[in-house]
Amino acid sequence: MNRILIENSGHTFEVRPSQTVLEAAIAAGINLPYGCRNGACGACKGRILTGKVMHDDYQGNALTDAERDAGMALFCCARPLEDVVIECRQVSTLQGIKPKILPVRVQAKSQPSEDVMIMHLQLPNHEPLPFLAGQYIEFLLKDGRRRAFSIANAPHDTGFLELHIRKVAGGHFTEQVFNEMPLKTILRIEAPLGSFYLREASDKPIIMVAGGTGFAPIKGIIEHMINTKIERPVTLYRGARQPNDLYLDDLCQRWANLLPQFQYVPVISGTAPNWQGRTGLVHQAVLDDYADLAQYEAYVCGAPGMVDIAKQTFSQQGLAEDGFYSDAFTFAPS
Repeated sequence: MNRILIENSGHTFEVRPSQTVLEAAIAAGINLPYGCRNGACGACKGRILTGKVMHDDYQGNALTDAERDAGMALFCCARPLEDVVIECRQVSTLQGIKPKILPVRVQAKSQPSEDVMIMHLQLPNHEPLPFLAGQYIEFLLKDGRRRAFSIANAPHDTGFLELHIRKVAGGHFTEQVFNEMPLKTILRIEAPLGSFYLREASDKPIIMVAGGTGFAPIKGIIEHMINTKIERPVTLYRGARQPNDLYLDDLCQRWANLLPQFQYVPVISGTAPNWQGRTGLVHQAVLDDYADLAQYEAYVCGAPGMVDIAKQTFSQQGLAEDGFYSDAFTFAPS
């Protein structure tokens, strides 16, 4: 068993041979930032100051060769070979919430668009699941694989979880959800996971950017803000290829009509002859509207490419490094 020291906080924890640095940190209640947990998003990136680690497979855009040569590591994939000293950000408190494994029952399914299924999971009556709006769950499949989906409802909606599942052609799990999985199916999940949630200590106005089913955790955060009467100004930019891809658009329009501090900007990137709204790439719409992002926070969720370009360009337009929060939706490794 090896020991990890976080240099900038002084926290220490132990890592078993079967664990990654991130897995051991979660088990120890140490709140490192993370997103996908499969080496695709780069949210858990930090620096190895002393000691050696080996990496499981990861995607090159999450950790470049140059970064790795400079001592950077992805803690969701890094397995210590000896005692290690690391440098990394630690996220604000998760209110003592730790992930756990529990059964859930498929309670309802509805299909708001051709390739999106909204699924409601009933939680056990005797086992509540505290979580922060914006976090995600992982299904534990019988073959040992995992599938991650964001929670789309807010914590005050107790007893169930709402997921937005996009159909992936040939996808092992999503094909079952759309074509085979009946109501009352029992599944196992680990939850809650992730460090994408509202930083409530801040009073800065918020820019939210959601692509595709990246709307799910954004929806949970907005509903949490409404329920707890957090009145920070919010502008939601939703990106989609076609107007029909903006599922639950009527809900966003209701928010805009009812909440004086909320603005909604749908953006279509494809050809849509009858579309009267904004067009182009969703991150560019933000850049066009805000010449200086220094006084804002950004919550961005969607495909890794969109999240990466948003982080880069928002920073160039003045957004502080610690004011960008993201959740990059990645495909499960084969």
